[in-house]
Amino acid sequence: MTYDDARPIEPQPQSLSTALDSAEAVALVGSRLCHDLISPLGAIGNGVELLAMSGVAMSPELQLIAQSVASANARLKFFRVAFGQAAADQRLGRPEISALLDDLAQGGRLSFDWQAEGDQSRRVVKLCFLGILCLETALPWGGRVTIGTDGNAWRLNAEARKTKLDPALWQILGGAVGAISPAQVQFALLPGEAARQGRQVAWEIDETVAQISF
Repeated sequence: MTYDDARPIEPQPQSLSTALDSAEAVALVGSRLCHDLISPLGAIGNGVELLAMSGVAMSPELQLIAQSVASANARLKFFRVAFGQAAADQRLGRPEISALLDDLAQGGRLSFDWQAEGDQSRRVVKLCFLGILCLETALPWGGRVTIGTDGNAWRLNAEARKTKLDPALWQILGGAVGAISPAQVQFALLPGEAARQGRQVAWEIDETVAQISF
């Protein structure tokens, strides 16, 4: 074959083994965003600490920066579990889970009580954290969320003086089709992730209590 006879090699279709489904893509993007943002936020926090150690007075402005960085760090670490990638063999210990929830509660209106003993599959904790984000939308005025097990089932129970009722939004957990905003994406992700783990989401909500189980 001469040079003139050469033809460019046609690109081959991507194999099914390397193609990503939408859930995997969402998890990878979530992990990437959280990973890339945690480092600069940590650097800001370290800078504030160095200023304090050097004798600079913690003015209201510096205190606000420190509190905001701590809050953002806590949210990112929580989001990394809720929206990020979770391998089947990854596990999280109870102290780590409790620490994530304690940090998330700092300065907020919600408190959390993680009652499950021992280490847990990161995939199950991912479900619980997505459930917490769903419950958070029902508790704009504050409340307490308890997370525990009942046999093989997980139950998330939220109690408050008053909940915010949005039946159309909550029905998405049961498979209903509805419009959601970016702040409500957890309602679309939770039932899909539960199904991939062989679980089904159940829920109920009234004026003072909201519950999710799977």
